[in-house]
This record gives sequence, C-alpha cells and structure tokens, in this order.
Amino acid sequence: MDRPTDSKSQRPHWLDDPHHVRLLYRAFIAVLAVTVLAELAVHLHPHFEVESIFAFNAWFGFGACAAMIAVAKGLALLLKRPDTYYERGPHDD
Repeated sequence: MDRPTDSKSQRPHWLDDPHHVRLLYRAFIAVLAVTVLAELAVHLHPHFEVESIFAFNAWFGFGACAAMIAVAKGLALLLKRPDTYYERGPHDD
C-alpha cells in the first residue's frame, strides 16, 4: 500500500540547500570569533598560568575535540568487525 503524498514531503529540507549550509557555517565562525574577541574585554581570573594565554579556552576545546576524534579512530581500529561480518551465515565458522 502506498503512502499518501503531501506537498510537505516533496519539499527538500532547508539544510539540503548548500546556500543555507554556507550561511550557517559563516554564522558559526562569526559567533566563535566574537566569543574569542570578547576575551579582550573581560577580566579573566585564571586558576593556572596557562589559562591566561589569549584564546586558551578555544584552543583547549579544539585540542580536546581532536583528541576525542583520535581516540575514537584508535578504538575503531581495535573494535571494528570485518566488512564481510554480516554476510556470513550462522554456521560458517
């Protein structure tokens, strides 16, 4: 039985348009730049000396994200199954 079609299901999602994705990307970069530049106007109270480096929080967040990706890639190498794992039958050991 076919599902009924409506005009909403025929319309592409707004994130499928490259123009909208480009605008979002630029908006995110602008927000990140503003938050980093706001550090110039805010008096910081760092607990450690390294925290007083300009844009430390941005660099720390970027480094933590990169480290998480590296750890996930390493875990994938250890834990992944072969590409043909699900093609074998239950008694093909």
